Amino acid sequence: MSSQTSPGGKPRAPRWAIWLPLALFSGFVVLVSVQLRNPADTNVASTLIGKPMPAFSLPPALPGRPGLDSKAFADGKPHLVNIFASWCIPCGVEAPQLAALAKAGVPIEGISVRDRTEDLQAFLKRNGDPYRRIGADDDGKVQLALGSSGVPETYVIDGRGVIRYQHIGEIRADQVPMILEKLVEAAR
Repeated sequence: MSSQTSPGGKPRAPRWAIWLPLALFSGFVVLVSVQLRNPADTNVASTLIGKPMPAFSLPPALPGRPGLDSKAFADGKPHLVNIFASWCIPCGVEAPQLAALAKAGVPIEGISVRDRTEDLQAFLKRNGDPYRRIGADDDGKVQLALGSSGVPETYVIDGRGVIRYQHIGEIRADQVPMILEKLVEAAR
């Protein structure tokens, strides 16, 4: 007959209990592995897709250049609005793609978020300047009004000033055709 007490008279733990810490640790490792392989989508999509741009008027981000007013988007042509900042590393990564889009004739308007004039000038000198106009959103209010959760983000606006598409993150070279297609759809 097996005894459930130790020789000192204390109750003995069941034999399977010795494996419990290993089982808990293994479960933790499996959970972490699954989360690393399939991370949650943390992008925050704008609720303004399909709705008119919020009204705004931003001062020029650079001397001698025009600022940006939401009324400019109701000119009958689709536009790209790129929210960026000189301090944003992915914004520099997407610069060649914006240059390619501008070279293809796409009107690109910029909203510079929480930036300084001299930093913005250096950024554009280093990465190129595809923008027709750049508005200074020094307090980030327009960025938030658009439903943007970070930089860079790019919006396709149709000729009536309605937001048709939001691209979260930098535009990569393989995404340029898709952005062009979104602009064609916005022109219809």
